[in-house]
Amino acid sequence: MATTVGDYLLERLRDWEVDTVFGYPGDGINGILSAWTEAKDGPRFVQSRHEEMSAFEAVGYAKFTGRVGVCMATSGPGAIHLLNGLYDAKLDHVPVVAIVGQTSRTAMGGSYQQEVDLHSLFKDVASEFVETVTVPEQLPNVLDRAIRTALSRSAPTAIIVPSDVQELEYSAPEHAFKMVPSSLGFAPGVQVPDEEGLLQAADVLNSGEKVAILVGQGARGARQEIETIAEVLGAGVAKALLGKDVLSDHLPYVTGSIGLLGTRPSWELMQGCDTLLTIGSSFPYSQFLPEFGTARAVQIDVDPTMIGMRYPYEVNLVGDAGATLRELTPYLLRKEDRSWRSGIEDGVRRWWDVMAAAAKVEGDPVNPQRLFYEFSERLPDDCVVVADSGSAADWYARQLRFNDTTHGSLSGTLATMGSAVPYAIGAKIAHPAKPVVAFSGDGAMQMNGLAELITIKRYWQEWTDPRLVIAVLHNNDLNQVTWEMRSMQGAPKFTDSQSLPEVDYAAFARSVGLSAISVRDGDDLGMAWDTALSADRPTLLDVYCDPDVPPIPPHASWDEIQKMAKSLWRGDEDRWGVLKQGVKTKLQELRH
Repeated sequence: MATTVGDYLLERLRDWEVDTVFGYPGDGINGILSAWTEAKDGPRFVQSRHEEMSAFEAVGYAKFTGRVGVCMATSGPGAIHLLNGLYDAKLDHVPVVAIVGQTSRTAMGGSYQQEVDLHSLFKDVASEFVETVTVPEQLPNVLDRAIRTALSRSAPTAIIVPSDVQELEYSAPEHAFKMVPSSLGFAPGVQVPDEEGLLQAADVLNSGEKVAILVGQGARGARQEIETIAEVLGAGVAKALLGKDVLSDHLPYVTGSIGLLGTRPSWELMQGCDTLLTIGSSFPYSQFLPEFGTARAVQIDVDPTMIGMRYPYEVNLVGDAGATLRELTPYLLRKEDRSWRSGIEDGVRRWWDVMAAAAKVEGDPVNPQRLFYEFSERLPDDCVVVADSGSAADWYARQLRFNDTTHGSLSGTLATMGSAVPYAIGAKIAHPAKPVVAFSGDGAMQMNGLAELITIKRYWQEWTDPRLVIAVLHNNDLNQVTWEMRSMQGAPKFTDSQSLPEVDYAAFARSVGLSAISVRDGDDLGMAWDTALSADRPTLLDVYCDPDVPPIPPHASWDEIQKMAKSLWRGDEDRWGVLKQGVKTKLQELRH
């Protein structure tokens, strides 16, 4: 039987060791789908409920493997639906390849059904590489470049294959004029700065007396080197949200998250330091970094296009985080005065006491902080933890204490709703023997999480470890935006936009064969987590949370506080609950 372009596409993916493709069918990719019916050795096709979810699942797969994630969709609407997940990959620097169909070449340009100008559609999100395969000989080069570019640039790429091309007999590029042969393989190099740059960086870091370190996801894999350099410099270490799993939160000098969702110790670290070392982070909020001119600064990043951003860095080193730190460390002098470090550690201890106390403040019905606190006390080893955008991200940032084996992420830069459940599915498909936990707001669950419970139903019995826990913050409010309106606009809650219809999430989960637990009392959370983390199938925790517990950070500005008061004065429907919870939470802070 002749090999079609569709057959060869799957073969080439296998040659690249792609074992999973997340997708949804449609007649624009029928030629590839029909090739799958004959393929006995993969890659595996994982069917989501919506193409956007396929893209998110590919992002989750890539984030938790370091390998390329692959998603597939049909022409027209299917391709359009991929965009949000692909933008998530673009903004968080994740390698994903999208393979999409297109109408037949004979119909292109004829306003044909489901014909969309896909090059224009993808030219921004897949700006690193997007190409259409118009003849069979073109396929290996286009696919190979898409994969290599995604991996080398940590970015999404796209290839477009018209439906009639998929069914053509495959023929390889020849040794001929205007043919472009291709080859497999990608061995990434490890880049380090030259000695002059290292000496300049060491001079800055050695001259400082109060050193702060900021790490992001680009520092992942350099844990030992960061711990060594933090010890030499007597530094505290703050973590950008995407770098939450870079270092253990049980290290006494790790101050936790920084920024809008950050901790008080991270704020104090940045306000008090005279020297800043940023490693693998493009953290965007410069107002949370030291005041300009008060700290000398060094940045290390593997991506030269992201270096020197956000802060007036004196030295910018382009290189792999781990390799650069190993080369830099011998030039550094140990700080003998450890008073700066001692003060940081005192602040971290107080912070975790405050967080424990805040979690135990009584809610109506459940304080959402306690949901995260009780899980943190039971965090399994080698666990993957994801959170959705919204108030779930607030408590993920502040209440969860990751250990050395925890892997975690969320939609960092795009901060899109609806990513947690498909992230969890992508992570579980990649690591079927690891426990996975997702925190999702009820808005995100209504947006798309409920439908993806059906995807979980379809695949969970294949997993070595069946534990996938989805914790829903059930408060019938789009809570993060409600609080943002109060603190940033001084506007009361706008019920028509913010209130959600009541849904029994536990009942829905049970209806598709999953385990489910409803929690209406904070004292029941510990037992609920114990049950979910020992269950023989995926479990949904439907936790009825108090929407009035304030997610505002402890370093809120006076302007934010004034606007909050103004919003309540203007008749916010939840003003008495907000005042009550705010006072109780602040009293717990003051006691510590």
